[in-house]
Amino acid sequence: MTAQPLVLGIETSCDETGVGIVRGHTLLANAVASSVAEHARYGGVVPEVASRAHLEAMVPTVHRALADAEVALADIDAIAVTAGPGLAGALLVGVAAAKAYALAAGKPLYGVNHLAAHVAVDTLEHGALPEPAIALLVSGGHSSLLRVDSLADGIVPLGSTLDDAAGEAYDKVARVLGMGFPGGPAIDRAASEGSVTIAFPRGLTAARDLREHRFDFSFSGLKTAVARWVEARERAGEPVPLAEVSASFQEAVCDVLTAKAVDACRTSGITTLVIGGGVAANSRLRALAAERCARHGIDLRVPRPGLCTDNGAMVAALGSQLVAEGAAPGRLDLPTNSAMRVDVITV
Repeated sequence: MTAQPLVLGIETSCDETGVGIVRGHTLLANAVASSVAEHARYGGVVPEVASRAHLEAMVPTVHRALADAEVALADIDAIAVTAGPGLAGALLVGVAAAKAYALAAGKPLYGVNHLAAHVAVDTLEHGALPEPAIALLVSGGHSSLLRVDSLADGIVPLGSTLDDAAGEAYDKVARVLGMGFPGGPAIDRAASEGSVTIAFPRGLTAARDLREHRFDFSFSGLKTAVARWVEARERAGEPVPLAEVSASFQEAVCDVLTAKAVDACRTSGITTLVIGGGVAANSRLRALAAERCARHGIDLRVPRPGLCTDNGAMVAALGSQLVAEGAAPGRLDLPTNSAMRVDVITV
């Protein structure tokens, strides 16, 4: 095996079938087949629909990634696959495919953590991650603050969401505003045309909350506050200013996320902050994080938007890290775990 392993990564935790190929920290291919359009009419991801879409997309997406990277399956040094967390049926499709490819090609197999992969993908953009670092993960299912001592075996959770994750709140507010699914991009676009004129609440930021939940998140109350504000306008027969509501809601979310992330860095004396997950593509989150990190001398690392959403490249990046550090591969009967803890990096 080469000093810089050639790793193929497979991601099927939700509604994207992702296959990525990396060599060391160099991205060679990142093929993605999304089923988001099939879920849009339901207003959210339907697990059975996602699983069937993965089955249909898996082989063509693997072939596309191999072609883009100009390599053959025989050239691959190892295969990594998301084993959790995620939708149970969707995970099973990816893991079954990875096992088949690993067995057919005689390659080692690594079952990896989806959340840790969202941190590892930054290495494809900015090179090796300084350790320790603080990671803020924000997506439809997760809002977490982590201390990363080692991508291979040292991730410590500092805080997480107590109810709705940030991305979930975006989707629910978008539904209230009639913007469809997924909500994040729609609200981000609308917010760019509006001003922050409504004082929506910032969850878990009061002094009494900070004593017990300093690094935890809660967006359920914010979502409810937006819904009630909109309902009040509609009952009064007044128009709902979509741009202003979007901008005010988005500011509340990004204010909390960035304030707590910077606080975690300053409290721990760590000067590197990584932001990952689908919501990391949000323009206001990126801008506010950059502003606050610059103010406090924190080095901010955020992958380009295409690497923030679920993809196979992030799984391959974590697999490459594991191979390079000599981690033992998993067995061919490795399990999936839809509720895998973030500090469990590989199975």
